[in-house]
Amino acid sequence: MSVKTERRPKTKGKKVALIILLVLVTILAFDSFEAVYRSKPESIKSYETKNNNISTTGKPFVSAHRSGGGIAPEESMLAFKNCIENENFNVDIFEFDLHVTKDSQLILLHDDTLERTTDCAEVFKVKKARPENYTYAELRRLNIGAHFKNTEGEMPYSNLSGDEVPDDLRIVRLEDVLDYLISNGDFNYIIELKNGGELGKKGVDLLVKVLEERDLLDKTVFGTFQAEITKYVDENYPQLKRSASIMEVLEFYAAAMSNKKDFAPKYTALQIPYNMPYRMLVNLGVAKVINYAHSHDIAVQYWTVNKESELEYLSSVGADCIMSDYPDVLYKKR
Repeated sequence: MSVKTERRPKTKGKKVALIILLVLVTILAFDSFEAVYRSKPESIKSYETKNNNISTTGKPFVSAHRSGGGIAPEESMLAFKNCIENENFNVDIFEFDLHVTKDSQLILLHDDTLERTTDCAEVFKVKKARPENYTYAELRRLNIGAHFKNTEGEMPYSNLSGDEVPDDLRIVRLEDVLDYLISNGDFNYIIELKNGGELGKKGVDLLVKVLEERDLLDKTVFGTFQAEITKYVDENYPQLKRSASIMEVLEFYAAAMSNKKDFAPKYTALQIPYNMPYRMLVNLGVAKVINYAHSHDIAVQYWTVNKESELEYLSSVGADCIMSDYPDVLYKKR
């Protein structure tokens, strides 16, 4: 007679311990990778270039990502004023995002919906309100600083609504931002259009018109994640400088690794999300990549870099531009 023994099921505790172990191993592996797979500053070469987005000073351009959204409500006029009027740092390039409104105005906004940054749920009685469904005048009723939290964890503008909201905390048009910045200095721009399809094409038409009126085409790098918009720009506005699409970045990396001789891209900038784990497979923050880009007159611009160690590293190895939510910290660390 055989005696059956009961198998004890694996406990949740063991599973949790295994997951924690795997996470720790991954972190240690990534940290080790970061320690050895970095270039030395002396590996960076100098090239003659006609691209004014390539830094020739040995220091990266300071870019206020979303107009410095870590120290003031992102993409608000208040944030731009903070960058311009602050005596503790300077900004070379302003980065921001655009959407087309119901009445064909270009407004500054990152997300496809308004709920993360504004009080649209209270004002419009809609949680996931989309900017293309409202006119510019309607959008001006919102407080774009409603959910902003500063480094101390405070929300200084959350209690403002209606007439209490100052103009510099209301959604702003592209023209108004550019006119303010032009009147206060000579800056470059990184502008991303969020809309795709026919609305995105209309947005490109509007953007090019505004830039041409202000003689800013040569000072702007255009970006989009929409393949059809990239194609539209190439076919209709070759004078508009643009950044590489995701697929073009991967093609560039392959070309750089193989030192392809007949490489001739249509874009003038690589805009790379540096602080992503994929660097263990495709590392775009090394000398071979930066040198190859510069030898082909391509600017290398990294986003969104907020860690001080990454700011210091990229500053040392020939990054042309670093986009940071904290341009004040970047200015001191570059």
